Amino acid sequence: MTPLSTGRQRKLAYFAWVAVCVIWGTTYLGIRVSLETMPPALMGGIRWTLAGALLALYVKSRGQQLPPPERWRGIALLAFLLLGLGNGGVVYAEQYVPSGLAAVLVATSPFWMAAVEAAFPDGERLRLNVMVGLLIGFSGILLLAWPELTLGSGGNRNFLFGIIALQIASLGWCLGSAYSRRHGRTDNILGTTAYQMLAGGLMMVVLGSLRGEWPQLWFTPRSAAALAYLTTIGAVGGFVAYTYALRHLSVSFVSLYAYINPVIAVTLGVLLIGEPFDSRMATAALLVFAGVAVVRWTGSGKGQPSAFKVPGSAIRSAR
Repeated sequence: MTPLSTGRQRKLAYFAWVAVCVIWGTTYLGIRVSLETMPPALMGGIRWTLAGALLALYVKSRGQQLPPPERWRGIALLAFLLLGLGNGGVVYAEQYVPSGLAAVLVATSPFWMAAVEAAFPDGERLRLNVMVGLLIGFSGILLLAWPELTLGSGGNRNFLFGIIALQIASLGWCLGSAYSRRHGRTDNILGTTAYQMLAGGLMMVVLGSLRGEWPQLWFTPRSAAALAYLTTIGAVGGFVAYTYALRHLSVSFVSLYAYINPVIAVTLGVLLIGEPFDSRMATAALLVFAGVAVVRWTGSGKGQPSAFKVPGSAIRSAR
C-alpha cells in the first residue's frame, strides 16, 4: 500500500468519524419525532427489522457470509441486551425525557461498564478514582431526578421513569458489550450486526403486538421521514462509517464521538423542536460529563480495563 493511499484512507476515516458524530447525534431527535405518531416498541421494531434486512442484503451483495445457525443463539442474546434493553430503553424514555437530555444520560455508559467489569472474575476492580467519578456522574443524575423524587403524587413521575429507563438502557449496552468481548467470534462483523438488528427488531415487533400498539401506529410525512432517516442513515450508514473509522483510527479517538453526540442532540432539540434545557439540566449534564471524564481518565494508563480499550459489538453505539 502506497503512502498516498494510506493518507487518503486516513482522510476518509476522519470524514467517517465526523459522519458518526453528526449521524448518531441526530438520531435522538429522529426518535423523538418518530414517536409523535408511532408507539415505542413498534417504532423500534420496524426501524431495526428494516435496517437489518438492508444490511444483510448489503453483505450478500459483497459476496460475504452471514452467520451460521449455530451462532444465532448468541446473536439473539446480544440483540436482546443491545437493542431490546439498550435502544428500547432510549425509545421508551424519549416519550418523557427531552432528546438532548436522553443523549446526555446515555453518556453514563462508562459508569455501568466499570461496574459490570468489576463483577467479572477477569474484570478490572473498582479503584478509588473510578468510584469518585461514579459519584460525580450519578450526582448529576440525582440532580435531574430530585424534583420528581421530592414532589407528591402529582409530580412528573413519567420523567423519573424515563431517567430510570435510560440507565437500564446503558446497563443493557454494557452487559451486551461485556458478553460480546468475551464470546466474540471471527464471523463477518457486518453480517453479525445485520442479524442482531433483525433479531432485535423482531423482538420489539412482538413486544409491540403484545402491548396492542398496532391501532396506535400511523404516519405523517414528518414522522415517516424521521423513521426512514433512522433506518437508513442512522442505523446502516452510521454503522458502516463507524466500522470504517475503527479500521483506520485509534479506538480512543473514535470513542470521542460519545462526548460530541450529546452536544449535537441538545442543540438540535432546543433549536428545532423547542425542548427545554434549563440551568439545572445544564449543571447536571456538566456533572455527568465530569464523572465520565474521571472514569475514562483513570483507565487510560497501565492496567486500563478492557471496557475502555476495546469496543464491544459496534451496534451498541447506534441509537
